[in-house]
Amino acid sequence: MSADSDAPGALVSAFKKRLQDGQRASGEQFLAAGDALHLLHERCHTIDAVLCELWHGLHLPPTLALLAVGGYGRGELYPASDIDLLVLLPEQADDALSTKLERLVCLLWDIGLDTGHSVRTIEQCLEQAAGNITVRTAMIEARLLTGSAPLFADFSLRLSRDMNAADFFQNKRIEQEDRHQRFADTPYSLEANCKEGPGGLRDLQAILWITQAAGYGRCWKDLAQRGFITPDEEKLLEDSEAFLRGLRTRLHLLAGRREDRLLFEYQTALAEQLGFKATNTRRASEQLMQLYYRRAKTVLQINAILLQNIGAALVPPRQEPPQPINERFQNAHELLDVVHEEVFSDAPQAILEAFLLLQQHAGLHGMTARAQRALWRARTLIDEDFRQQPANRTHFLELFTYGHRLTQTLRRMNQLGVLGRYLPNFGRVVGQMQHDLFHVYTVDQHILQVIRRLRRFTMEEFAHEYPLCSRLISDFGNPWVLYIAALFHDIAKGRGGDHSELGEADARQFCSLHGLAEEEGELVVWLVGQHLLMSRTAQKQDISDPAVISRFAAIIGDERRLVALYLLTVADIRGTSPKVWNAWKGQLLEQLFSASRRHLLSSEAPPMAEGVIVQRQQEARRLMRLFALPETIHERLWEQVDTVYFLRQSAEEIAWHARVLYDHRHADKPLVKARLSPLGGGLEVMVYTHDQRDLFVRLVGFFSRAAYSIADAKIHTTRDGYALDTFVLLDVGDRGSNRAMISYIEHELLERLSGSAPADIPGGGRVSRQVRHFPLQPQVTIQPLVSLEPDETGKLFVLTVVAADRPGLLFLIATQLAAHGANLHTAKIATLGERVEDTFLISGSHLEDSAGRVKLEADLLKELQI
Repeated sequence: MSADSDAPGALVSAFKKRLQDGQRASGEQFLAAGDALHLLHERCHTIDAVLCELWHGLHLPPTLALLAVGGYGRGELYPASDIDLLVLLPEQADDALSTKLERLVCLLWDIGLDTGHSVRTIEQCLEQAAGNITVRTAMIEARLLTGSAPLFADFSLRLSRDMNAADFFQNKRIEQEDRHQRFADTPYSLEANCKEGPGGLRDLQAILWITQAAGYGRCWKDLAQRGFITPDEEKLLEDSEAFLRGLRTRLHLLAGRREDRLLFEYQTALAEQLGFKATNTRRASEQLMQLYYRRAKTVLQINAILLQNIGAALVPPRQEPPQPINERFQNAHELLDVVHEEVFSDAPQAILEAFLLLQQHAGLHGMTARAQRALWRARTLIDEDFRQQPANRTHFLELFTYGHRLTQTLRRMNQLGVLGRYLPNFGRVVGQMQHDLFHVYTVDQHILQVIRRLRRFTMEEFAHEYPLCSRLISDFGNPWVLYIAALFHDIAKGRGGDHSELGEADARQFCSLHGLAEEEGELVVWLVGQHLLMSRTAQKQDISDPAVISRFAAIIGDERRLVALYLLTVADIRGTSPKVWNAWKGQLLEQLFSASRRHLLSSEAPPMAEGVIVQRQQEARRLMRLFALPETIHERLWEQVDTVYFLRQSAEEIAWHARVLYDHRHADKPLVKARLSPLGGGLEVMVYTHDQRDLFVRLVGFFSRAAYSIADAKIHTTRDGYALDTFVLLDVGDRGSNRAMISYIEHELLERLSGSAPADIPGGGRVSRQVRHFPLQPQVTIQPLVSLEPDETGKLFVLTVVAADRPGLLFLIATQLAAHGANLHTAKIATLGERVEDTFLISGSHLEDSAGRVKLEADLLKELQI
């Protein structure tokens, strides 16, 4: 066909159909046979033929050359990848040639090819490549499609002569570091990028670009022959590349577009295509992602070894003899090195010794590539016999007792496959995803994050960030027991059953085998079994209730356990997700810690409810006197509230309420008062108005429309029929200033309460993709409360709701409570990433009958379904 034909529409249609048929056929063949490389090559061949026909059909001068560059030049064209072309000119194009080239580009778009193109002379190419590492990289893989072979040969020769391999290496290394930083330096993203992310295809391609530029080879076999990698590493690289290549190919076909992220909506389909089956404890997608993370970890490890080896070959280090450390190890340019490559085969106990030396020698800043490779190969020597050797158990425990650089050491051990070999149960959770809607790391990475947080508590430079934790851990004897507890606290995830109980058994066995003193071993085991106790108590129970503190303290038993659990809990929450921790949760935990500590250290019997009330009233009076107010300002309020009010409110809140209501001269009108939360991290809002059935619904609707979430709510009804409600609000609108919102909330909410306008309906919003593709089955339970007041036992009920978060969720719950005539007394709203765990204290005549509770549970479950 001629591109100058009188029927351009027919020409375009014919080419477009040819491309579509070729794409469809190659896709079907791939899905049947699974050979991704064949598909990539076939797509290249199809497009090569079309481009050559178009080129010749336009009668372009034979002195020009059409080159494929980038991935297309390499001969690997993914189903939805764009086609990078370079039109090489012997000299600057005139108007006639420019018109023909424009015609070529238009035809390419018309037939459906997503092209990236440039038109340059050789001089322009060299100039562009000199200032842009990405352009130079693309040109390295240039391939002649059609046109002048001599021009292409001249281009290749001059590009090669202009190449400085050492500079190219440094630039590509920096480029990789920058790219990794864009992905938070981790391959363990929930929706990992299999091309650009750490451990993805780009890390493999970067190595081959560098070796090609240096003349060391174009494939893994070439590198093995030159001694850069071992035959085993060659096989690992080939297998990893094939896995990633196949995954990316399937992803493009599934998405129908260029998509390199393993998005939630594709993970299950990809897993099923690859033969994964869901089990009782693990989704098919979780199994796929675990395999992906492990492959990515392998790529990262060999990438690091290769870059170190290639860098040493291109820029040899200064000639200095290594400094002996002992008969097995030496210091080579501030890197730990083995004296020979069979060190670990000759003395397997040196495997753990190597990591201990890195901790002990401040002058060592890493490992040589030779040492890393030797450790990587030696990991298979860690078997049951190795684990039973007393010297190895001693070395492993010393890593924790010494502590210095512990997080770096454990990460390196995990990266090299040593940690999972020594602790097989840890090996099972390496790369294991957690679709619980609040963890954003794999189990192994979360565990290491928690240990990292604990280590930071011990460092002076972070004392300003964790003041209480820093003080507590400095006085805590043997803080290494906390690190071991952190290592085991989630190690049993994914096995089914209660992971705390299963992890407790693992920890007990470890402590026994490693000879921990009875006291320290029991503390580790207890912490693993109870690691969720403190967060659940703080977030789900009323910690102003002395009975709650008494029950909690009884489980804790002594101050050392309390301090240990507090430190582990803070580290655990902060190591879960950046979204989960906030100042409000921090203050709740600190309040629970302080109250429980006082309880445990008190030599007297803990005060009964009456004693607590007297204490809080006395403290409230003292606070009110600081404002030089009359002694009687509290009397009107205190006459109208019951004893439960004094048990649920702090002394500071009691004083605030009395002071504000004393100044309120119009008792028949609503009152709204807001302030910065004295606990930090949000606003505290007090509402005083005539009680009404849908009041909580209206308040929730308003706060939601104002982009605030309710973290805590204390609801009281006075004897004369007024609602006295206090809310702690957290900003979800990222406004940056709560102070600026105080006047708005006071004015706007007062306007709504003063009128008869219907409740604000929270604005609609999208459910997150994670929730949509990994839905959480909602749970609703209603249990009788052993009340604060003996005469109320059986009248108060604890409503617990666990569900996936979504816009307007609390409004739905409030609406159902109002519809069932339930009176709300307190609310604890815990948002954990995309998951909510809310607890409400409710009452109502309908709830005293089991049928009424069952009906409320059923209606709530129906509303909570997504």
